[in-house]
Amino acid sequence: MNPTSPSPRAQARAVVVAGFGQNVVLTTVTTFVLAYLIQYAGISSAGIAVVTAIITVAKILDAITDPIMGVIIDLTRTRWGKLRPYILFSAAPVAALTALMFAVPDADEPLQLVYFGVVYVLWGFAYTVCDVPFWGLIGSAFPDAGQRTRVIGNVRAFGAISLGLATLGMPWLARALSGGGATTGTGWTLAVALVSVVGMALFLLAFFVPRERPSALKQGRLTLRQLGGTLIRNTPLLLVLLGSVLGFGRFIVQAGGAVFVVVAYGDEGLFTLIGAAIIVGLVASSFATPPLMRWVSARALMVWSSLAGAVLYVAMYLVGFASIAAIVAFIFLTGLTLGIFLVGQATMIADAVDDAERRTGIRNDGVSFATLTFVSKIMSALAVLVFGLFVAAAGYQADAAVTPEMQNTVFAAITLVPAVSCLLSAVPFAFVRLHHPRVE
Repeated sequence: MNPTSPSPRAQARAVVVAGFGQNVVLTTVTTFVLAYLIQYAGISSAGIAVVTAIITVAKILDAITDPIMGVIIDLTRTRWGKLRPYILFSAAPVAALTALMFAVPDADEPLQLVYFGVVYVLWGFAYTVCDVPFWGLIGSAFPDAGQRTRVIGNVRAFGAISLGLATLGMPWLARALSGGGATTGTGWTLAVALVSVVGMALFLLAFFVPRERPSALKQGRLTLRQLGGTLIRNTPLLLVLLGSVLGFGRFIVQAGGAVFVVVAYGDEGLFTLIGAAIIVGLVASSFATPPLMRWVSARALMVWSSLAGAVLYVAMYLVGFASIAAIVAFIFLTGLTLGIFLVGQATMIADAVDDAERRTGIRNDGVSFATLTFVSKIMSALAVLVFGLFVAAAGYQADAAVTPEMQNTVFAAITLVPAVSCLLSAVPFAFVRLHHPRVE
């Protein structure tokens, strides 16, 4: 290691703090943007339908741009490397666009919708530019597989913590900055602007402290044919991606938990308990998974955690939803398996990139880690789609009388569908083989 470069421990701390800052901004947007538009921007129910369409189209465009961004990264050569420049130059646009998203002008609704649509699409592109190189940097900056896994685990854990802090803290901060007793739209604008600036300032630590590995910096300019060929021939990576997509059911509780508690218990406030159970499970297993990987391979953990998840979801269905305490307990346990999955998924992609470099001499952090963000978005989209189909099949809507059949159908969506998804997901992971004794 260059004596002037930061120590591995300093680089690890910087990446974890940067990931925390980035996740605070992301969770603020995903958690509160619809509530802001309805309560403070005054968007009507018809307008919210348009907003939903805008977000859906933007997500599709966002997913498509992930691999494109990965290719651009791998074709980049600068004195800072190929990943860090994008981290540096994306931070300010993400912070500014996040604040602008919560500053919808007081105008006619069509103009408000156009404003939101333009800002949200630009925000999605800017976030892709910061997110893909961030995950690629984790793979490049930490050649030691054990340390890399610990960094991934800590990033995932503090990402879950940021979700809890944003959920609890943002409403309080918005009220405090409203200048009076009641929360105002201006208060939300100021709160989001403050959090965005602080969050992306922390994110810049990923540029200033970590260093890309020397082999990546010395690698000559790659061609599109080399990048595509290396990706297509990376069988372990493709199997991880297939197993991830098949495991989309793990995200259904997050996608439909709020609807489920309304249908099952008639009280949306109970989702706070379910959300807290998921977060606690995620944090606990994200911290615990790296030490486990000293004794058990990532492949084995992914297979067994998938099977355990399937068993837990079936057990939750058989126990039923009469007791909210039982549901919270099961959600916590499935949150543990989800944390293992998220850490193992990123770890196995990083290991697959290392494996391909050893076999081919080509290191493609950008396009390979773009597949991580791409499949995560596909998993979320599939979870929302499948849950929505079950809700439609149940006949549930806001003014409908809730029936036992309706409750059972929605309950099956958050239990049996994830169980089948976990079982299917285990199969590709079982066939992953890497040519490195540390990993196997």
